Formats: sequence, structure tokens, C-alpha cells
Amino acid sequence: MRILDELDRLPVNIKRSRAKAALINLYIGDALSMPVHWFYNPLDIMKSFPPYGIHKMEAAPDYHPSSIMKLHSTTSGGRKKKNNTMQKEVVQEVVGKVILKGKAHLWGVPNGHYHHGLEAGENTLNAWWAKWLMNSLTREGHYDCEVWVREYIDLMTADTPAHPDTYAESCHRGFFANYLSGKDPKECGAVTHDTPSMGALVTVAPLALALFSSEPLDVVQQQCREHVWLTHPDKGLMHVVDSYVVLLHTLLNRPENASIEEAIEKAANVIPGTKLGKLLSQNKGYSYVVGRLYSLACYITDSWPSVCYLASKYYEDPRKALLINTNLGGENAHRGSVLGSIIGLASNTFDASLYGTLAQHDALDMQINQWLDRFYPKEY
Repeated sequence: MRILDELDRLPVNIKRSRAKAALINLYIGDALSMPVHWFYNPLDIMKSFPPYGIHKMEAAPDYHPSSIMKLHSTTSGGRKKKNNTMQKEVVQEVVGKVILKGKAHLWGVPNGHYHHGLEAGENTLNAWWAKWLMNSLTREGHYDCEVWVREYIDLMTADTPAHPDTYAESCHRGFFANYLSGKDPKECGAVTHDTPSMGALVTVAPLALALFSSEPLDVVQQQCREHVWLTHPDKGLMHVVDSYVVLLHTLLNRPENASIEEAIEKAANVIPGTKLGKLLSQNKGYSYVVGRLYSLACYITDSWPSVCYLASKYYEDPRKALLINTNLGGENAHRGSVLGSIIGLASNTFDASLYGTLAQHDALDMQINQWLDRFYPKEY
């Protein structure tokens, strides 16, 4: 029997409510941003969704002004390599043959949308990844890396698609390129220029929050590192994973009078040079911080401080926080999932109208409640 620390004495019903808000906001944050995911000019968002950009769930438009999807490799992570007439190696296609079966033709279209054909309220692949992990944890009651990686492979390679998305990040393409080459599944994580990225953190909240119900913080950190390493093997990124897990633990278990801003600022400091408190005190506009001071791209050195800034500034109003994040553009979908998890725990609330317009709302609501009943059963 583990020794409970002081933080763990909080009533289960409070933890259950906070965890529920964290998960719901994860999926809201992703789906809101989906139609303008990787729009790198906020003005393009206003043009595509006049007059003020996204304010509700929307379908993916046909035209994507910032799309470089046609440059992305369909055989591995990263971008396509230049043709080398001296190279005789036969490279197997991953997109269309192994994952995203039947969808490879969508990758060569100029200005094609990454999430082609997704309807309003639908989630991108990484949020589905979080759903799959959530369901696995509910069924198993614990995390087993060997079990999970096999499930991940089966779901990603299913002949009947297990998700509706048309795009897969470098981490997925690189993983399955290595898997095709015969590597052990636990060693298939690929290293590319964008391995340390925000997308790596999307599945951490469902895992960490489940494990907190039975494991001490250090064990949860270790298992989350092991999980993220499967697809994102980067040592620097592991420090951010550790910091994120500590933040989730603190927000889940905090007393009512605890400072949320201090917890977020401490988490942000894992990226050297981040001075969140000073930045907030200067009262700079959010588009200055996320877009000028920090890049809108996925790289963790910019996207993690951006998430922490938005969370600290707007955690009391999840709807406002997630809409601001969406209309900033860039890597807003995965940023939105992580932001949603943090502000859900911090505010213990979510926007019911946005939640109700998620495309898979009924199924997701059942899955979240099953997860909650497994790890945070109601006290009567």
C-alpha cells in the first residue's frame, strides 16, 4: 500500500470533476482548431471564417493558404527527400499503404487541407490517439507499454479506418517506417527535426490523470516518459514531460486557495529563459507573445511557453482561452489539447455548448465517464 501525501487527501469527487473538465477541454481545444490547424497567418483565419475568425465548431475548408502537406514525406517522418539518381534503395510507402489507407492521393494537392473532409466538431488524429489510450486504460486499469504499442499499431493500420483524419504527423510516419523495416515496436520511435514538439504531449493528460489515482508522482513521470518516448525519443522533451506531469498533479490536487499562476509559471521554467511572471506583468497582447516572441510552430521550446502563457492568463474562462488559441493559428490543435487539459484542471469547468457540438459527443461522453468510473469513482 502506498503512502498518501498531503495532496492526495482531496475528496475524490473534486478530483473527478477536475479530471472530467481536463479531458473534455482537451477534445474541445483540438476540434475548435482543426479547420485552421497550421494556418500561419491569423488574417487568413479571418478571411476563411469572416468576420472575426472561428467562434464555434467548423468544418475543414477545402483551401488551406499555409499548407505544405505536399512537401511532407509519405515514406517516413519529416519532408520529402530530393531525388538521388545514385540511390538504389527501394523505399516503401507508409501513407496510404500502412497507415491512412486509401488517403495518399490527398497528400499531393497544392494548398490541400491537412484534415481534408473533416466535419465541424471532428477531432484530429492525435486527439483520437488520446481517446484510444483513454479507452485502453479504462479496460486494463493500468498502463502497460507493450500492450499499448500493440494497440497503437493495430488501430493505425486497421483496414477499416479507426479515425477519420487524412494527416499523420512525422512521429507516426517515422514510427511506421521503422516498423516496416522490422524494428521492435518499442524501438520504432523516429528522430526528425520536429520530434520535440507539442503533439507529443496530447496523450499525456489521460495517462497521467489515470495513474495519479494509484501511483506516486515519480512513478507517473517515469511511465509518461516511457509512453512519450515510444513515438518521440528526445531527451530534452522528457524534461518537459516531467514538468507537465508535475503541473497536472499540482492542479488536480490543489487546495482551493492555492496559486494556479505560480504552478504554471514553475512548469514554464523548464524551458530556459522563460520568464512568464514578467511577461504577464508587462500586459503584452497575446498575439505579441504567441506569434512574435514565441513561434506559432510545433517546436516545444516555443509551444510550451506559449501554452503556459495562455493558460496562466485565461484559465478562468476555458471558452475564451481555447478560442484565442484557435484564432492565433499555427500549431493550434495540439496546443489546444494541452491548453485544454491545463485550464480544465485549473477552472474545473468547460463550455457545455462547445462540448455538445463535438462530432462524436455521445460516444466520447460515454468513454470519459467510463474512464472516470474506473479511476475516480463517485463517492456517495
